[in-house]
Amino acid sequence: MKKDIEFLPVEGIQVAIVRNINELNQPEWHVVLLNRNEVVINNVFVTSKGYSNTESGTDSEQRTSTLRHFFAEIQPNDHVVVEPIMPDVFHLNNEYWVSYFIGSQIYDKKFIFVPDSIVEDNIIEIAPLGLEGVLHE
Repeated sequence: MKKDIEFLPVEGIQVAIVRNINELNQPEWHVVLLNRNEVVINNVFVTSKGYSNTESGTDSEQRTSTLRHFFAEIQPNDHVVVEPIMPDVFHLNNEYWVSYFIGSQIYDKKFIFVPDSIVEDNIIEIAPLGLEGVLHE
């Protein structure tokens, strides 16, 4: 049962929305999962979805499809590209629920990029990637 599973705090795992410029000189955006631990993480599941904050009494709620991704392992101090992301959804809550194992211990955490947090003012250099983007810890 879920109540019997011990969930330890997630450390050394980050999600970033990174921007790079393609051969047509256009920006492309991707969601990247970084393992900054000194150990391999295994059986990594990432569930992603976008949604708006609902306003009471209105039907203006927006939702994206829920996508699920699996990575058998991510090496220490390495990263994987989870999925592309379109700027059209930056005004939504963009949620990435990451679950993984280190040995037999399970870890999980939700990373939520709140509406309009993926903006020029929040873009930083993400050193291990050599790219720029918005980093969530």
